[in-house]
Amino acid sequence: MPKILVTGGTGLVGSIFKNINTTHELVLVGSSEQDLRDYPSTRTLITKHRPDIIIHLAAKVGGVKGNSDCVADFYGDNTRMNTNILLLAHSLGVKKVLSLLSTCVYPDSATYPLTEDQIHNGPPHPSSYGYAHAKRMLDVHSRALRQQYGCNFITAVPNNLFGPNDNYDLEYSHVIPAIMRKFHEAKLKNENVILWGDGSSLREFTYSKDLAEILLFLLEHYDEPEPINVGNTQEYSIKEIAEIIAEIVDFNGEIVWDTSKPMGQHRKPSNNSKLIELGWRRENYTDLRKALTETYKWVRLNYPNLRGIT
Repeated sequence: MPKILVTGGTGLVGSIFKNINTTHELVLVGSSEQDLRDYPSTRTLITKHRPDIIIHLAAKVGGVKGNSDCVADFYGDNTRMNTNILLLAHSLGVKKVLSLLSTCVYPDSATYPLTEDQIHNGPPHPSSYGYAHAKRMLDVHSRALRQQYGCNFITAVPNNLFGPNDNYDLEYSHVIPAIMRKFHEAKLKNENVILWGDGSSLREFTYSKDLAEILLFLLEHYDEPEPINVGNTQEYSIKEIAEIIAEIVDFNGEIVWDTSKPMGQHRKPSNNSKLIELGWRRENYTDLRKALTETYKWVRLNYPNLRGIT
């Protein structure tokens, strides 16, 4: 039975592995155990656990404001983590590494839907270029180690993720946790909700539980050098998402759209046909409303002790 080390094991996706049904031996590691930005610390971690496989999920992540305000941190911290994991996985004989990218790696001027062969065809959107380039280099480094040393290092590209144990910081979280927290608190305080932009931006969303299942699926079915898109490809406007969450929360106040705030790219639809061809079925993705309902149930039960709330 192979041992799998999951970095970012206390995060949005990593924490799902605590309750996932698998025959693998899973070791979940959070930032409190080791600092992956530090090479000796990362070496200590991998030497201690001696995994056969690494699922590399650890990353410094955030929404459009975090990516803009902390662009150097997003590039530097992620690059150091990724480089340490890959170099040490190679030198310590880890058999396979599956690393997570992001749809922000795609060029701003890409042809839609986004296909894996377009990733390096131009610069990413300016709103997330630091994080995007760090993730691009994770792909480049994985391929380079494969080419030079024969390492079975693969990468997967999700789209916008959400689920329990997300980051609910209002300035630096992703769109769904920020919106969900705003509606929950507005209902508690009997206030209106103010959301960024005008609601017209389109996004694809994947439930964190689905992604965890997909990653285990890829370990068994994918060994190619090219990245693979793995997200649910159904598009929703931010306005639609807000309206669904408002219904789930039973929010009856007014939704105010603040168009002075950044909106990011208008849309970035992806093509997941490679994943479907491997045998993953579209019906395996959880229905969005069901996933949002489950997520809000978790939020309601754990509020105010949510990540990102100080």
